[in-house]
Amino acid sequence: MGSHSIEQIRTVALVGQSGSGKTTLTEALLAQAGAIPAAGSVERGSTVCDYTPLEKELQHSLKLAIASFDVKDGGSETCVHLLDTPGYADFVGHSMPALAAVETAAIVVNAQNGVEMMTSRFMHWAEHRALDRIIIVNKIDAENVDLAGLLESIQSHFGKECLPLNLPAGGASRVSDCFFAPSGESDFSSVEDAHRQLVDQVVEVDEALMAEYLEKGEIAPDALHEPLERALREGHLIPVVFTSAKSGAGVKELLEVIVKLLPNPTEGNPPSYVNTPADGSPATELTTRPDPAQHALAHVFKIEIDPYVGRLAVFRVHQGRIASGAQLYIGEGKKPIKAAHLYRLCGKTQTEVSEALPGDICALAKVDEIAFDHVLHDAAEDSHIHARPLELPSAVFGLALHAKKRGDEQKISDVLHRLTAEDPCLRIEHNSQANETVMRGLGELHLKTTLDKMAAQYKLELDTKPPSIPYRETVVAKAEGHSRHKKQTGGAGQFGEVFLRIEPLARGTGFEFLDQTKGGVIPNQFIPAVEKGVRSVMESGFVAGYPLQDIRVIVYDGKHHPVDSKEVAFVSAGRKAFMDALGKARAIVLEPIVNIDVVIPEGNMGDIAGDLSARRGHIKGQDAPRPGTVEITAQAPLSEMENFPSRLKALTAGHGAYTLEFSHYEPAPPPLQAKLVEQHKPAHVED
Repeated sequence: MGSHSIEQIRTVALVGQSGSGKTTLTEALLAQAGAIPAAGSVERGSTVCDYTPLEKELQHSLKLAIASFDVKDGGSETCVHLLDTPGYADFVGHSMPALAAVETAAIVVNAQNGVEMMTSRFMHWAEHRALDRIIIVNKIDAENVDLAGLLESIQSHFGKECLPLNLPAGGASRVSDCFFAPSGESDFSSVEDAHRQLVDQVVEVDEALMAEYLEKGEIAPDALHEPLERALREGHLIPVVFTSAKSGAGVKELLEVIVKLLPNPTEGNPPSYVNTPADGSPATELTTRPDPAQHALAHVFKIEIDPYVGRLAVFRVHQGRIASGAQLYIGEGKKPIKAAHLYRLCGKTQTEVSEALPGDICALAKVDEIAFDHVLHDAAEDSHIHARPLELPSAVFGLALHAKKRGDEQKISDVLHRLTAEDPCLRIEHNSQANETVMRGLGELHLKTTLDKMAAQYKLELDTKPPSIPYRETVVAKAEGHSRHKKQTGGAGQFGEVFLRIEPLARGTGFEFLDQTKGGVIPNQFIPAVEKGVRSVMESGFVAGYPLQDIRVIVYDGKHHPVDSKEVAFVSAGRKAFMDALGKARAIVLEPIVNIDVVIPEGNMGDIAGDLSARRGHIKGQDAPRPGTVEITAQAPLSEMENFPSRLKALTAGHGAYTLEFSHYEPAPPPLQAKLVEQHKPAHVED
């Protein structure tokens, strides 16, 4: 790797529906640039990015992979950091973080399938993060494709700003340039018309250039560079390019587009960080500057743990310069670490580098303190700076886990800890009421591959079963509670008295605890004890044994004894006063509601709509993403969705796809409320 300036760096994330050919396209680009001798094959398990045994076996990507390589263009050399992502909805916990590391999101579309569910989602997510976007239509030489119709469909879905930079020609065996040197024939449309539309769109962002264009009738491509970058930044232009990663058609031209047209770190929209002052004042947005002279700020967007190599933390530098051997702080940590070795990645191959500039994507090895989403910085005073949060979907699909072999419990715990460190959408929780460990993910495939990885990589076999549903409890009315804890056992006794009020909060707000006592009726050192007692009930539940939420607790009065008052007395008084109030505040059970997106053949519309309705589902809308298919959006209780995947597969003969995402909690219907309460001995009876 040669040294390079910031202007010679490109960062691109290949995102899109599974089966669109992202990994094969990465191989084609690496081969075209001379980074590998020849393109590998997904089918043969020889690609750079799908390097884990499970990926080779399944023949599709399961995690985010980085392929960094150099492209020589005349006397200059451009460093391209290409991110290959999985396309299944179950693995967006690995694909979405790529959007936090790049200037450009390249949405790859399968020419045979057209605009699919994940195509639209990635377009939306990239727009939300203010990334430059480019659409790559892959597999243009496949059978039965209508490329002209597909371009119209893309423009219909995402706007007329989606304009072709090149067009397929020679029966999709090559492409004709519509921007740099427009000439030649095309399989549809006109190269000249496409060029004119591109120039018209670009000059609209620059009044002076538009005036020159109207006067002269043409603008040289070099003069269009800056306004084109602005048009990309503002979403005023979304270029469309055509390729076939298999045959190589359009691959050389795509590499040229990446090098010559896509933004470097100084040209893209700078990412926002969040400044959260230690004094508790409101958080503010901080815009980074791609300047190596500034304080270093880098965001960790990927963690990979190898049982033999250890932990690898992959980060993108947004500001400043990180040199090998430099001291770095991790998040809010006060003790610096030494960045002993910096690595550039190309699949599993690590190449040591001396420094990382703004725009560079590098890795640190064997630093266990670094976690996903951490900010690395070189100034202790920057510990309050955090990355803008990724809006990752909530993990709602669950399996209860049990060790097949006695004695494996601790090993299972250690492995699950490693897996959750790698996957931000994998969650482990312990249900104390049911005494079960639950692994939650984004879908059946997500959890199945996680179990397969545990078996293959860590030699762990587990028994699984559907988990208990994560119901919650809340109150619907205001109420007051009181408790006096008094115990005399000879010598010093125990005394504490608490008066409190509770009131419901808006759904999803959580829990608030307020101290409004006056005159020291409860000394300050005992207020945390009262809160501890309240929180113990919040966790254990009241009417049905499920955690409470969306409640405000206000402690407004109480009494203490100068000798007998102790922490344990106020924990007990706080707990019982809260339970006294709950008994008057009409506590109810809440059930989790999930958003469901289902893409099915048009002929199965009635069957699936009926099935969702039978599950107490509500159809919210429908769309036709491509001819012959229907996308249904709905909401339904999670408790009703247990066998939905198998039912969907049966009704659509395996041609249906779905995503499940947590939405909100709402009151469970009265029959279900009564059943859950009946199954649980109310906690207040015990006291």
